[in-house]
Amino acid sequence: MGVLENKARARTFYKYLSKVYDRINPFIWNEEMRNEAIGMLDIEPDDHVLDVGCGTGFATEALLQRTEHVHGLDQSGHQLQRAYGKFGKRGPVRFYRGDAERVPFADNAFDAVWSSGSIEYWPNPVDALAEFRRVTKPGGTVLVVGPDYPDNTVFQKLADAIMLFYDEEEADRMFAEAGYPDFEHHIQQARPGSPRAITTVAPIPE
Repeated sequence: MGVLENKARARTFYKYLSKVYDRINPFIWNEEMRNEAIGMLDIEPDDHVLDVGCGTGFATEALLQRTEHVHGLDQSGHQLQRAYGKFGKRGPVRFYRGDAERVPFADNAFDAVWSSGSIEYWPNPVDALAEFRRVTKPGGTVLVVGPDYPDNTVFQKLADAIMLFYDEEEADRMFAEAGYPDFEHHIQQARPGSPRAITTVAPIPE
């Protein structure tokens, strides 16, 4: 388990990262990649969408362009404070402080669940993915973006020491263990040589 796959350490990490997150993030996960991934969800105007690990709201603001019913969940109070600065505490997004592995919502509460840049910090990703499936309506979709496992051996050792990086085979295992019968992976990249993202789209059977 990587150093940051610990909830207390991850919260401390984001306490400081939150101050510069919006300036650093576009070098790894930019607007073009985000918008391409959101297009995979086919969100309708009346859909209710949960953004898990919403952070400062980078994906949240794009989700709001598709529907007015966006809910943001994050375990970091510091990241949420940044999100409040963009949207307000009682603005167009309903924010909640909570855990991806224990999503505080009823079964079948959402038409879609989105999570980007969060899975790498979860100690038990299969548990979180099962929670996403539980709170998504039949016929809805779960989409998760995480860091693709690097090819370089040196970067692999560094990645393993810090957080969860995974390839398509590992993604297959996690989503299958979480009970998803069908899913597909897409590799996204800001530019040649930059870190890759692995984006998994998993429809919930009707």
